[in-house]
Amino acid sequence: MGNDGCWNLLREQTLLETPHLTVVQESIATSARPEGTEWLNVRRKQAAVIAPRTVDGRFVLIHQERIPARRILWEFPAGQIDGEVTEASIRATALRELAEETGYAPQDNALDSLGGYFASPGFTNEYMHLFLARDVVTLPQGHAPEESERILEVRVFPLQEIIEMIRKGEIQDANTLCLVAKMFSMNLLTL
Repeated sequence: MGNDGCWNLLREQTLLETPHLTVVQESIATSARPEGTEWLNVRRKQAAVIAPRTVDGRFVLIHQERIPARRILWEFPAGQIDGEVTEASIRATALRELAEETGYAPQDNALDSLGGYFASPGFTNEYMHLFLARDVVTLPQGHAPEESERILEVRVFPLQEIIEMIRKGEIQDANTLCLVAKMFSMNLLTL
């Protein structure tokens, strides 16, 4: 993740702070705006998003209740990174969230890093780290989501069905859409 240009924080005021996000009013000078500009910034923890692929090439999706969207969405598992963001903590989060949300784990804990993206850079600094978990297998204990999560179903889909779900608008989660696109762009998927 590069840091392009000049970014000079002139002033900031925290308006709201919760365990999951902080809302800050800031004045920041940039290369294009050296006099500074006012901006409302929602700071969020970075997160890991995982595409779990089974030995036979299918993918595991979760059907999760998403209160802000007022929808139950099909999506790849994901979760925020607690504490310091390091390569080890990012990978540990990916493996933990995969196990908790789906009840699957990759053989030998193998994860392929596929880069990442900013979820909505117009108002938040949230960065999503993307992973492919190859040859995932079910865990004996099954899935055990956090108390705040409502995962209603865990199901395995062939790639063609996922593509059809995207085409029909049945998959609307940005993380899942981005990760599918990223895997195609890296020639990790073919139709």
